Amino acid sequence: MVFNRFAFFMFFRVTLLTAALAGLSVALTTPGYHAVTLLMSAVVLILLLDLYHFVSRTNLELARFFQTLRHGDYGHQFLTAHAGANFEKLSAAFSDILKNFKASRLQQEENLRHLKSMVEHMPVPLLSLYPDGRIQLHNNATRRLFGSISVNRVEDLRRFGENFFQAIKSIEPGSRRLVNFSYDGAERQLTVVATQVVTGTISEKLISMQDIQSELDDTQLQAWQDLVRVLTHEIMNSITPVASLAKTAADLLDDVRRKLKENADANAVLEDLDDVHHAADTVVRRSDSLLQFVQSYRSLTLLPAPQKQKLVLAELFRRVETLLADHWAARGIALTVKADPESLQLYADPDLLEQLMINLLKNAEQALTGTSNPNVVITGRMNQRGHVLIEVADNGPGIPSDIIHEIFVPFFTTKSQGSGVGLALTRQIMIAHGGSVTAGQSDAGGAKFTLIF
Repeated sequence: MVFNRFAFFMFFRVTLLTAALAGLSVALTTPGYHAVTLLMSAVVLILLLDLYHFVSRTNLELARFFQTLRHGDYGHQFLTAHAGANFEKLSAAFSDILKNFKASRLQQEENLRHLKSMVEHMPVPLLSLYPDGRIQLHNNATRRLFGSISVNRVEDLRRFGENFFQAIKSIEPGSRRLVNFSYDGAERQLTVVATQVVTGTISEKLISMQDIQSELDDTQLQAWQDLVRVLTHEIMNSITPVASLAKTAADLLDDVRRKLKENADANAVLEDLDDVHHAADTVVRRSDSLLQFVQSYRSLTLLPAPQKQKLVLAELFRRVETLLADHWAARGIALTVKADPESLQLYADPDLLEQLMINLLKNAEQALTGTSNPNVVITGRMNQRGHVLIEVADNGPGIPSDIIHEIFVPFFTTKSQGSGVGLALTRQIMIAHGGSVTAGQSDAGGAKFTLIF
């Protein structure tokens, strides 16, 4: 509407000016029209001045508007009361545009203040590392972490340990590291995560540092308590009867010696010797049991580093299925394997992963004893976060809820002949691959173990 109104008045003025110029040309070419010529010249001059004033005023309003935008003076007002009939709508449009710009800018400033306040009060230290080595600290948590030491360049981080300095300097975007942080004689464990941020032509690495020392201490203490509890239980089970039987054997030998000195009946001596032999045999068996326990402990501590390579899950499943096919068929256990998609690949150690799968399947086999129509399903798929999952599920009795959080503790077992190493070894293999293992209930009501890579 503003442009249409401007065009109308412009067309009207140009038309009048054209008519006046035509009249002036006629008066100039007709002899004796001196007065008319003078009058038409005056009219033409007035129309030219009016046209100039009209265009200049429009340009002035536009110039004021763009100057206002240029300097960000969104509080400037275009007063329509002094704009004249021709510019009321133009001034009103300019005022509305500036009003909208002002509201948008106020909203952006409010959002920016809110974002800065959130970043400032985050408990996680944040800093930016620029390609030229500059460092910018973003919040109070970062300043508290570094204390009174001024940190402006990456070289300033050497004061917190060479390990910390090298980790921050060389960390790649998208990666995560566990590093030592030393300050004022104390050491902490930090989880460092880096993200690449590009703003216009400026590139920076946004680095977050999470102090997990207290969580590590709590977890380590709990792990040691669980391990000591199981070790104590297992050792006491073996040492107590060994000590008791050793004392019994010593007493029996003393009795045999006394009877020999007294020339006692040979049958009585033989009976005592039989008891000594029985005691010694029991000591040997309990010693073997304790030795097996120690060997199981060594198997947990001497796990080799994974030799990772690309492998197709469907092929791994088929190898495991071949190993168990005949034995499980004889016991009536059905095994179903499926990978979705069939070409799904995983970067892992095939030998360790095969050993892990066999451990889980042997557990399932033992759990299915006495179950009608026993069935085990192995599934490979990718979850919504892009992680490869392997699920081993059965239709057995499942895992009791009161022990489901203890089954991965080394040497914990509910089986009379179990060592309690299999699931602990499974968890250790997954940790070595950078993954995890969880236990839950399957759709059939049995146990389900999920390997997350």
